[in-house]
Amino acid sequence: MANNRIGIREFVELTVRTGDLNPITSNSNNTAIIGSQIHRKLQAAHRESDYEREVYLKTAVTVNDEDYQLEGRADGVWTDDTGLTVEEIKTSARPWEEATQNTKDRYWAQARIYGHLLCEQRHLDQATITLVYVQTSTDTVSRFSEVKSAAELADDFTDLLEEFRDWLKLRSDIIKRRNTSIDQLDFPFPQFRAGQHELAAAVYKAIYSQARLFVQAPTGTGKTISALFPTLKAMGTGLIQRAFYLTAKQSTRRVAEQAMALMAQAGLTAKSITLTAKDTITFADEPDDPSKNPYMLGYYDRLKPALHDLLEHEDQLTRPVIETYARKHRLDPFEFSLDASLFCDVIICDYNYLFDPLVFLQRFFSEKDDSNFFLIDEAHNLVSRARDMYTAAITDQDFVQLKKALTPYKGAPLTKVRRAMTRILNTLDATTSTLLTSQPTIFQDDPLDDLTAVLFRFTEVVHDWLSEPPTPALQPAVDLVLPVFFLANQYLRIGDLYDATFKTEVTKENGQIMVKELCLDPSQFVDEALKKGRGAVLFSATLSPMAYFQKLLGGIDNSLAYTLPSPFDPAKQAVIVDASVNTTYRRRTQDLPQLIASLTTLVRTKSGNYLFFFPSYAYLKTAYEAFTAANPDLRVCAQENAMTEADRQTFLDHFQTGSEPIIGFAVLGGIFAEGIDLKGNRLIGVAIISVGLPGINAETDQLRAYFDRANGQGFAYAYQLPGFNNVLQAGGRVIRGTKDVGVILLIDERFITPRYARLFPDHWTHAQVSYNPTQLAQLLTHFWEAHHENTAHA
Repeated sequence: MANNRIGIREFVELTVRTGDLNPITSNSNNTAIIGSQIHRKLQAAHRESDYEREVYLKTAVTVNDEDYQLEGRADGVWTDDTGLTVEEIKTSARPWEEATQNTKDRYWAQARIYGHLLCEQRHLDQATITLVYVQTSTDTVSRFSEVKSAAELADDFTDLLEEFRDWLKLRSDIIKRRNTSIDQLDFPFPQFRAGQHELAAAVYKAIYSQARLFVQAPTGTGKTISALFPTLKAMGTGLIQRAFYLTAKQSTRRVAEQAMALMAQAGLTAKSITLTAKDTITFADEPDDPSKNPYMLGYYDRLKPALHDLLEHEDQLTRPVIETYARKHRLDPFEFSLDASLFCDVIICDYNYLFDPLVFLQRFFSEKDDSNFFLIDEAHNLVSRARDMYTAAITDQDFVQLKKALTPYKGAPLTKVRRAMTRILNTLDATTSTLLTSQPTIFQDDPLDDLTAVLFRFTEVVHDWLSEPPTPALQPAVDLVLPVFFLANQYLRIGDLYDATFKTEVTKENGQIMVKELCLDPSQFVDEALKKGRGAVLFSATLSPMAYFQKLLGGIDNSLAYTLPSPFDPAKQAVIVDASVNTTYRRRTQDLPQLIASLTTLVRTKSGNYLFFFPSYAYLKTAYEAFTAANPDLRVCAQENAMTEADRQTFLDHFQTGSEPIIGFAVLGGIFAEGIDLKGNRLIGVAIISVGLPGINAETDQLRAYFDRANGQGFAYAYQLPGFNNVLQAGGRVIRGTKDVGVILLIDERFITPRYARLFPDHWTHAQVSYNPTQLAQLLTHFWEAHHENTAHA
């Protein structure tokens, strides 16, 4: 029963909402920030001794012979001489008189449901329903009240439930078909690979026991299918109702789609959807002005038949499928995908839909829901991604350039916007004059309250301006303002979370000012996000050392850890440490000839395709020029900064079976160091130059100091472990299948020191050490001769 949960907001949206979609005002992040602040202010102003805020309410209902739990939170509840009052607070920049009737109907419907649940739970004959409407542009507070009998509230609720019955039947039918297919579903391969059955069992146990599980599963384990298959089996037994497969990269999302397609071929009829970023999936012919956008006008009037059409005919809702039905029914594809996701069993999406405080999916994650379960793929990426999601920065140039660009546009609202920007620039100037007296950058523990105040005023002014549709002449001005509006909004949202795990960075360089709220440790935020579901499995080929990832991803005290062995024969992969080269910054020029000699020995001993990984573009460029000068007969290619998707594919296309051998130069931690699958002789070896330490900079030094204070491991947490994870990822490009044979050459004398040697995974413990090119050539020759019979697959 608890698994069939429905949020009251979702309930109202699907039953009452009609008319247009206006994402700027109705879904604005700024609206949420202003709204939450107003909620807290109004709730704190109540003087009733028994005033209750954020009252959790739930009720059980049976529809179409299925049991459901309807739940939500009332903003305020109190009892006085007149009886019980339930209060619902709504905010908008528009005056009440200009709110659409449908908007008012939704507000009242939500408040009346809370009244009904309170009458039901507290055995009351009637309740006073109070709707508090705050016009944010003027701080005007309007209160509307009605007294409703318990019978009237019950009738209103029953009417809405009848409207919702159709949606519940649709979802119920989906679940029944899904569960029947899951019950009959076999693993979609003839047999499990080594370690695959163990991983699947561990995932199922994590779901059953409501645990958080960290899994290191080396390349070749088949992590995606091993995570999804047991998750679906648990879904079929009712342990969960929805799984979120969260990834850092588009390529990984495609692997999850392929796994779902594979199980569909085996008989699975579950609904899966892939959520695509709004700016990527928006149709090219959509006008920027929502009031003229045919995909937004009347959106909610067309949504119901469109959802029926989509869900009755499709199981895998990939981007092309969403776009096809969105065009057919003239719906905004991004919003349509979000609405369709409510009916899906597996939601494949980017990390930010759960973890980002600005764009997380409120329809799923506004409350804890034990019917949800999280699968976090390539979880080693989440450390840096989470830190970025909880970091925000603004510069004076954001506002200087916007003021200049707005010069041609006139009008009173824009005059207010300009004044607000002037106050921001004045505050930034005053801040740097006070703080940057002797150095260009400072870090401080406290946030800049004065800056926060003027930024908030700017977002208020812009929000008020955007509450009315702009004239065609001002639409270009809106397009200019919105990016800066969102930047300011992000800074404010992160500021709400600011605590001892943050630093404020203030920099003035070449006359330009930057202020950053720098998150040093996002573990508490990751932990809070993961608590929104029943549990989670965080998995990667490189979660080593495990305690480091558990600590930074919020799970060291309440999680399990599991490490699988590599499924491949370690004898088919040579791991050689070249200790003849020192790649530290001060020795790179001096040891460049030795580096080129080692790289040449690698590729001359066995002809084939290789990748060389460097810690920076500068080092790559220097080595590339030296290597090509020394080996003019060899075919080479190099990664460039800011490559397009087409550029990336062109680079990878060089590594084709049967083509002339190619040597690729790439960057550690970059787009070619993970997430690419070059099986067989498409890649027979990698050289990893350096231990991968990030470049020394002021922010990473702040990270080091923070963890020195926290656990005495500042260097490891800030520099060594993130760098070595990049090394492990690059090494994982070599052996991708059971028939593959290849070489990992680790070039840096630091690899043989205990600090690094103890980090080697089990399938690297047979590593050998070379101290000169002759010894390296001997080790390589011996390896390739031993595997001569397999070189057709190498």
